Amino acid sequence: MLDCGLDLSPLENYLPIPLVSSAKVYSLPQNSGGDLNLEAELREANGRVYIDSEPEFLPPTHEFFNFSDIDVILISNYTCMLALPYIMESRAFRGKVLATEPSILLGRIFMEEMIEYIDRAPRHNKATRWKQFQKHLPPPLSDLKNIVHLRELYSKTTVADCLAKVQIVGHNEKIDCFGLIQVTPVSSGYCIGSCNWILSTGYEKIVYVSSSSTLTTHPKSMDQLSIKNADCMIMTALTQTPTLMPDPMIGDFCRIVCETLKSNGNVLVPCFPSGIIYDLFECLAGQMEMNGLTTVPLFFLSPVADSSLAYSNIMAEWLSSAKHNRVYLPEEPFVHGNLIRNGRLKSFRSLQDENVTSDYRQPCVMFCGHPSLRFGDAVHFIELWGHNSNNLVIFTEPSINYLDALAPFQPLQMKTISKPIDTSLNFTQAKKLLQEAKPKCLVIPEKYSQPPQSSGPPTSSELFLDVKIPSFKFKKFDILKLPLKRSFENISLEQDLAQNIVPVEIRPGVALATITGSLVVRDNKYTLCPLSKVKIEKEEKGRSKQRIPLEEQRPQHYLYGKLNTTEFVQRLASQGIADAKVETGPNGGYPVQIHLAAEEILIQVEENSTHILYDQVEGSTPQQTENLRKVLKQTILNCISKF
Repeated sequence: MLDCGLDLSPLENYLPIPLVSSAKVYSLPQNSGGDLNLEAELREANGRVYIDSEPEFLPPTHEFFNFSDIDVILISNYTCMLALPYIMESRAFRGKVLATEPSILLGRIFMEEMIEYIDRAPRHNKATRWKQFQKHLPPPLSDLKNIVHLRELYSKTTVADCLAKVQIVGHNEKIDCFGLIQVTPVSSGYCIGSCNWILSTGYEKIVYVSSSSTLTTHPKSMDQLSIKNADCMIMTALTQTPTLMPDPMIGDFCRIVCETLKSNGNVLVPCFPSGIIYDLFECLAGQMEMNGLTTVPLFFLSPVADSSLAYSNIMAEWLSSAKHNRVYLPEEPFVHGNLIRNGRLKSFRSLQDENVTSDYRQPCVMFCGHPSLRFGDAVHFIELWGHNSNNLVIFTEPSINYLDALAPFQPLQMKTISKPIDTSLNFTQAKKLLQEAKPKCLVIPEKYSQPPQSSGPPTSSELFLDVKIPSFKFKKFDILKLPLKRSFENISLEQDLAQNIVPVEIRPGVALATITGSLVVRDNKYTLCPLSKVKIEKEEKGRSKQRIPLEEQRPQHYLYGKLNTTEFVQRLASQGIADAKVETGPNGGYPVQIHLAAEEILIQVEENSTHILYDQVEGSTPQQTENLRKVLKQTILNCISKF
């Protein structure tokens, strides 16, 4: 299983959970859903119906497979593992999970933050009846998919049990999976600890490219060399904002924030507790210093704020070379360490922290969660600052529709701006990567191969993937058959057998040796052992089992090459079988069919095999049929090269 992300899109259909009792939220009119008596579960705000309940999430569904069938789960980054506790708590799953250490640590931070936010202000109302009447409800509730699979958020105990079972791997570390394949994580450049996965068998190579970035940001740069020349490349998680480049978005973000602060307004930045937020701290602090705003505080408010800031500064080996080298000066890799010491950046677990009252002042910049605006401290600040037009809420997360996030709070006086910052590969960068990587075939979501629907001018080729590589497109629940066939397997020679090999030079630089041994298969690993070490059992009718040493069954000859059909027919004629009719394939090639009419035998000769189809001829005895079989066998052996 490649990643197990948690679908957060259902959140937009739930009412926000305020930290303190909100007259605005609880005064919203109830909606009965027509004649369905759902007043206790639905409320209406600005013409849209919301679910008045603790929010639910959509983990991966198992409609077409069972979790017991999964042997390994490969995690690309911490944003792609938020559904892992749902899978790990299932008794059906007995496989193993592989992830880098930063992915595990930061993934835990993401999970614990959501748990803490929901536990702080629990909703006593558990809405479930609306699911029974979903098709009768107004959109977008009526359009929700997979509502039967919606789940409440997991607990801290479940998270701890889940992550304790995850196996830590490092970049470029080769992990053997049951002897079938070898998996290797290589840096993807997207976030701290993120990776792409290489699945290899020794002769075949599959590359899974998830969230990746070729830009120079804080994570370790992308390893583009290791993913070259794959038999198959699976490419997903390209940018969600193909027309918006990250650098201009960060520049606009800093400019707009500084302008708001100069007009004595506060700035709210709904964000996740890790990722691009580290770059925003650095860029914004520099711009504020250039604009004479060094006295304006930056606040980072999250139950995991201290852990996030601390982890980022102790993971030097997972950072870009520029930040990694700062460790040896010695300096902290990130600027936010210096900002904290100078008092410009302050972090708090919650608004109830004892230092909040003494340190809080306006104007300020507040980084807090959750970017969906359905729970967390961001809900409180939207209500606190929403009535002042000098204030600003600015969204940077590309996965969040900011209009849907703000809808329950309308009307708002504060300014609302979206500057989504997505450092993932855009389509132009993906094309360049494919040209250099040269995979033999490509697997991508179908929407990546189609230009966006637009009634305007022709769509630029920069908005979709148009590559000259055999491509396989998929939609949700599609099953693809890829042109990958295992043709070879590695075999290990036991030391005793290897020592007795005597190569013979057949021409300069080329030597051959014959090997006779017993093939032992254990845990999908193949080992060739000396015959003297292995015995087999043979059972004959009416007799007890006998142990026969394999060295006594050594073949007299080794066969090689193709069957000479012309010589075969001539030898059959010398044995008295002269009615052979030969039919060759196209241009006199394979397959060749030899039909012996009187004996009712069909011999089909292919390039790498020969098949003989026969049955006892009517009027003949079993002994005659057996004698004929022996004649055919010996004739074929006489026509094949041997040594």
